[in-house]
Amino acid sequence: MSLSSAHGQGAKKVIQLTGVVTAGDSLLGIPGASVYIPKAGRGTNTNEYGFFSIPVLAGDSVVFSSLGYAKQSLVIPERFEKDSYSIIIEMLEDPTMLPEIRVFPYATFRDFTQAVLAMKSPVGDIDRENAMSQQILDQMFRNTPMDANSNHRTYMNLQNQQQLRRGGYNPGATNPLLDPIKWYQVIKAIKNGDFKKE
Repeated sequence: MSLSSAHGQGAKKVIQLTGVVTAGDSLLGIPGASVYIPKAGRGTNTNEYGFFSIPVLAGDSVVFSSLGYAKQSLVIPERFEKDSYSIIIEMLEDPTMLPEIRVFPYATFRDFTQAVLAMKSPVGDIDRENAMSQQILDQMFRNTPMDANSNHRTYMNLQNQQQLRRGGYNPGATNPLLDPIKWYQVIKAIKNGDFKKE
């Protein structure tokens, strides 16, 4: 059996389908939109610009979907002459309002409040006013790690100090060139001739 006769007996043409999935008529691409071929059981997702590329067969149905948008479908023509097919899919918003759900660990709010009121205090017999004494606060301060902002601030301060030291400036040391008393002593020594060679 030759290849041409096999092609004529039902083999479908492979077409490279490329395109952009956009949000309505704005032409802004939808990233992560699903491009799925149900008959073949395969698909792809759009990139960060809404672009996709996938091989399809002539006659395939392609479904486009994304969260918050109505599904769109496209049927590739049976007798398509070209090897590639480019499209722009405009997705229409499909806002679905879900009812509000409140999740409680107890069946009713009353059961929840009773459980909270029945809890024993971890402090024990100590008065609530004295529970947060200075010793407990000091211990919490010593044992609590820094948060992200404090870590960043400390790192930046250390980095600035390193840069200043590389340039010859030490913020902890005093600079004798900026000391007016030292300048007075140098000028006085020059006037007295202390720097003359003997």
